Amino acid sequence: MNDISFDRARCHVLGLGCERGTPAAEVLALAIEALDAAGIAGAELAAVASIESRREEAAILAVAAHFSVPAVFFDAPRLEEETPRLKNPSEIVFISVGCHGVAESAALAALGADAELVLGKIKSAHATAAIAGIGLQKT
Repeated sequence: MNDISFDRARCHVLGLGCERGTPAAEVLALAIEALDAAGIAGAELAAVASIESRREEAAILAVAAHFSVPAVFFDAPRLEEETPRLKNPSEIVFISVGCHGVAESAALAALGADAELVLGKIKSAHATAAIAGIGLQKT
């Protein structure tokens, strides 16, 4: 687990992936679309998560700042460990970055073994987003 502070109110992580130099407006619009699709408010986010190679990516940092949450990053081998839990694994992503998914994997990795995908990967022209949650009630 990371240094993510979560509770009953903040029990979701937004996973993001993007091409280098993707405009912040595009990634933020995708993040808002993901939250809307999942029926989750920004206030329910505990963090934004991505792959280590995007640690300095302005668009991802801008989304984290927009929602006033930390940005956390994982290396490709750690993200690859999440492959069995992915809804949308990709061989193309594996060839490119060394793991079968960034957005879904990062969201799951940020919350640990008890996390579940609430929203599988969605895409914009240059970015991906997914949402994981923890402590979710089964209905």
